[in-house]
Amino acid sequence: MDVVNIQEKFDLFQEQWSPKVIGELNGQQVLLAKVQGEFVFHKHDHEDELFMVMKGQLKLELRDRTVVINPGEFFTVPRGVEHKPVAEEETHLLLFEPLSTKHTGDVQADITKETYERI
Repeated sequence: MDVVNIQEKFDLFQEQWSPKVIGELNGQQVLLAKVQGEFVFHKHDHEDELFMVMKGQLKLELRDRTVVINPGEFFTVPRGVEHKPVAEEETHLLLFEPLSTKHTGDVQADITKETYERI
């Protein structure tokens, strides 16, 4: 059991849209991601997904509206809701999701990661 310094973990990688595992609890994984540009519309049929912005700004495009998340804020996408993350500038995210959550949910894309690196 060690204290995890989130900023030190962010400093360990540069890849975009490639979440890194920094912890686990109760069947959940704690992930960090750096993102910029647009992801793909996708959904997770069985899992909710929490996005917390640490730096930058994230827009989550939903089919009926766009949610804007600023540093220190989070938004939970309910299971089954299609969403597309968009970041106009490099944005740092802290994510909480079940271990079973697939990177791009119900969509297979060039950007899809099958496994996440633990840092």
